[in-house]
Amino acid sequence: MILLAGSALASARPVLIFGDSLSAGFGLAREQSWPALLEPRLRERGYTLVNASISGETTAGGRTRLAAALAQHQPALVVLELGANDGLRGLSPEQTRDNLRAMARAVKASGAGLLLVGMRLPPNYGPDYTAAFERTFTEVAKAEKAPLLPFLLEPVAADPANFQKDGLHPVAAVQTRILDHIWKSLKPLLK
Repeated sequence: MILLAGSALASARPVLIFGDSLSAGFGLAREQSWPALLEPRLRERGYTLVNASISGETTAGGRTRLAAALAQHQPALVVLELGANDGLRGLSPEQTRDNLRAMARAVKASGAGLLLVGMRLPPNYGPDYTAAFERTFTEVAKAEKAPLLPFLLEPVAADPANFQKDGLHPVAAVQTRILDHIWKSLKPLLK
């Protein structure tokens, strides 16, 4: 978990990154992950960063731990990046949608802003499932009136060389591209 100290930042409210291995920096040194690269940009704008992402996390797991994270960190903004593991495990898109909606509502009830980050699945999951999975994020964003970044890995997904040997987790060399992609949606939410 990334926390900044110092009197100038002690009163700054954090941006909470609440995600899975794609935000936890799986297979990377901590300083190579897109959230770590985001930290200086936030600091320039008077925010701190808390990365509460956990590799392997599902929306159900995130839903169970979100209230404690909101209470502990009292974020100004939450970047909710969960759902990929639900899809990879073939879990019900309805279950994923319900969990994401519950988390979106909890974030809003806490007074924090929200950026919902979507995911897409490889085509081998079948057209019906992949379409239903992708729609989940759009439906939650619309229902909860939350900004949506439709696909976190958009700028890197087409090239297998951008991924570690597992084919799922981006390499260090493309983390800045992912950050620049998410920054376009995140920057307007920073007041």
